[in-house]
Amino acid sequence: MAKGRLRRRLAAIDPNLTSRPDAALVDVLRIPEPFVSPGRKIAMRVMYALGALFAAVLIVYLDRHGYRDIESAPDENNPLSFLDCLYYATVSLSTTGYGDITPYTESARLVNVLVITPLRVAFLIVLIGTTVETLTTQSRQALKIQRWRSRVRNHTVVIGYGTKGRTAVAAMVGDEVAPADIVVVDESLSALERARSAGLVTVHGDATKSDILRLASAQHAKAIIVATDDDASAVLVTLTARELAPKAKIIAAAREAENQHLLRQSGADSTVVSSETAGRLLGIATQTPSVVEMMEDLLTPDAGFAIAEREVSPKEEGGSPRHLHDIVLGVVREGRLVRVDAPEVDALEAGDRLLYIRSADAER
Repeated sequence: MAKGRLRRRLAAIDPNLTSRPDAALVDVLRIPEPFVSPGRKIAMRVMYALGALFAAVLIVYLDRHGYRDIESAPDENNPLSFLDCLYYATVSLSTTGYGDITPYTESARLVNVLVITPLRVAFLIVLIGTTVETLTTQSRQALKIQRWRSRVRNHTVVIGYGTKGRTAVAAMVGDEVAPADIVVVDESLSALERARSAGLVTVHGDATKSDILRLASAQHAKAIIVATDDDASAVLVTLTARELAPKAKIIAAAREAENQHLLRQSGADSTVVSSETAGRLLGIATQTPSVVEMMEDLLTPDAGFAIAEREVSPKEEGGSPRHLHDIVLGVVREGRLVRVDAPEVDALEAGDRLLYIRSADAER
């Protein structure tokens, strides 16, 4: 019964979202941009305008024998001066044109170039600046989306940017994962705004829809973190993500332990029960609060002690993990975690990975 509803829900997904042109995805997929002050934006616009102006001056000056001043008789031996070319380019680019009153002395033309033209440029910036900026921003964002979708590989997709999602991202950034390698999917615009302010790529939409996950390039992701607010959504998201990314590592959070097996059946590689974990910590804190402080320290990668993973070095092969300088908690062999006191890992092998306690302060 539940599987039938699930199939109908998946069948109702709009298959046309990923086939849209990149310009139509600007409101869905957002690539973060560095902050640029308004003064710098205006200065850049003025520089672009001056560049266009002097390019026009150069073109007119190189072909100055093809122009004549209506105030003077044409003379092949006395072509337009550089100031004349500058004046002509100025009145042309500013859309001023020619009227019945035109400056014809060099001093008047110099004033027109040095005073009138900056005023015209400022007027054009104020008049059409907003429209031009909107158009260029959308075009630039569409181009960035196109480039990003063609290049992004081996990234991490975080579905849900609530408390769990934000904490997961903070832990990854603390472990030196670049924010540009993290994509957040959420339906809340306020949550996505917080993610963008942290420098993360964001996708606005329902992660239970396969097209939304394709926009996040989940099919090319290295890991997918499911941090939704309810277990029903987590199961459906996990099922959809596993279908799109059969090789990605999927970590899902469950509020209740009784739903763990559903997440694993849906394709999650590992699950975390948030409510029971928090409850155990609360219970431990009533008797031994220092234990909770130490566990929080271990779970904070950017300060104090932290749990990390590394490969076994050639010098460590054949030795016991209990005799190493590092405090080893377990050994990952062939994708399976084995406790450090297990007999099967008493001799380390090539390809093993050590789960150990590192000092973040010492490494810095």
